[in-house]
Amino acid sequence: MEELDWSEFHPETQAVRAGQHRTPEGEHAEPIFPTSSYVFGSAAEAAARFTGKVPGNIYSRFTNPTVRTFEERLAALEGGERCIAVASGMAAIATLAFGLLKAGDHVVCSRSVFGNTVLLFQNFLGKFGVETTFVDLTHEDAWTKAIRPTTRLMFVETPSNPLTEIADIRQLADLAHQHDILLAVDNCFCTPALQRPLELGADLIIHSATKYLDGQGRCIGGAIVGRHELLEKQIYPFLRTGGPSMSPFNAWVFLKGLETLGIRMRAHSENAQALAEWLEQQSWIERVNYPGLTSHPQHDLARRQQTSGGGIVSFEVKGGREAAWKLIDSTRLLSITANLGDVKTTITHPATTTHGRLTDAEREAAGIREGLIRIAVGLEHIDDIKKDLSARFV
Repeated sequence: MEELDWSEFHPETQAVRAGQHRTPEGEHAEPIFPTSSYVFGSAAEAAARFTGKVPGNIYSRFTNPTVRTFEERLAALEGGERCIAVASGMAAIATLAFGLLKAGDHVVCSRSVFGNTVLLFQNFLGKFGVETTFVDLTHEDAWTKAIRPTTRLMFVETPSNPLTEIADIRQLADLAHQHDILLAVDNCFCTPALQRPLELGADLIIHSATKYLDGQGRCIGGAIVGRHELLEKQIYPFLRTGGPSMSPFNAWVFLKGLETLGIRMRAHSENAQALAEWLEQQSWIERVNYPGLTSHPQHDLARRQQTSGGGIVSFEVKGGREAAWKLIDSTRLLSITANLGDVKTTITHPATTTHGRLTDAEREAAGIREGLIRIAVGLEHIDDIKKDLSARFV
């Protein structure tokens, strides 16, 4: 099969074709390579592979053809030079941190991130001498004031989980590069179908492939995308040694998910927009968080930075936790689960699930109130989703 420059093709084509290298069998679909090791033609060839003098498969902890196909395809979609696939989204953040950071380094991270991300930076990296300062995502002056001579990394999730706040990626990238700092962007909510952070100046992209890249709630996985030299020299060595590996089967599932990513993300966004507009009209709602709404504080920025609002809507109900739980428990169609990015609509109470291990003060600072509900809007008919949410109010 002729080697193509996938940067010359549109995302819809990249999502279906990029990264595939057919074997002598001539298969049309991508094969799964469920093998732990590989056979070398000679001792000399084995030695050359292990030293890196000759490229090729060595051991599936860090070299596997199915995983490599997924990596190449996602890198093409994000406009990156290299992708490293790992076992989960949190493994991607941990791999990034262990590859880039050392004792004495400092991280500036947005306060509005997934609860486990806060705990990873604060509780675990902190044990190894890496300090983290958490700042308001939308306040550039807070980022600027937090920077120290030892700051090595700025980390942001945009849109944020679960309030859908939007960070100005280009602005943060400019600030980071003025101080010789790397900017990493968690692009889980938008995916490359709706947002391309590298084009806006980011150095690294983090993905939980578990979410929209899969799209049907089947497998766990994560990925890091960026410049080849940066990933090869600083991040890949941790994958090879530490072993947070993606399984070949999961990589194959994610490849199938990428094939329909663009279509699904447009459909998720359309449903989410319609649901958000409807929720704003309901008397039992305090407020709705969705970038596609003109009432969203960063609506104009979202329009410049994203092609649509994405599939996540969060909202506060009147009456706090009791009212939120009653609403969640009254649904019959929606799935009560903390996962997101599925074709099935999911609903959760962030204060007691995704952010439940944070302290009360940390949740308050992040804006995670007791009446907050997060919905990952699926692909069911929008009228059925609305009906299920409003059943207890009818």
